[in-house]
Amino acid sequence: MAEDTPTIYEWAGGAPAFERLTEEFYRRVQQDELLAPMFRRMSAEHPHDVAVMLSEVFGGPTDYTDEHGGFKRLLSKHRHRNIQPEQRERWVQLILQAADAVGLPTDREFRSAFLAYIEWGSRGAMANSQHDAKPAQRESLKIWGWGE
Repeated sequence: MAEDTPTIYEWAGGAPAFERLTEEFYRRVQQDELLAPMFRRMSAEHPHDVAVMLSEVFGGPTDYTDEHGGFKRLLSKHRHRNIQPEQRERWVQLILQAADAVGLPTDREFRSAFLAYIEWGSRGAMANSQHDAKPAQRESLKIWGWGE
């Protein structure tokens, strides 16, 4: 890709866009009968932490790794949660609705890259959440690009 090609993070609108996304998303989660029980003990900082993580994943600052514990912390947040396929699917549905509601870009290139990560990441979270799961061996967050 060309050097002047923006990252997905930049194309989305940077940190403010991911903050809006996660605030709207977790507002929806708290009202959802399938997901709300999983998040009933969610801290007030959780939407911000997820915004910081998504920002890093999509090519933004490495604050999640530098200040929040990186991939090991992310993995620990999902361990033994026993996420079920219907919960994962609802999670994806609600984050896509939130992306529309907060005005994330709707062009096919952005939405394809965004959805690809959301699907991949949520499937990984579900797999790592099972009681018999062997933790992923990766040390760092997967940085998601335009598919190159």
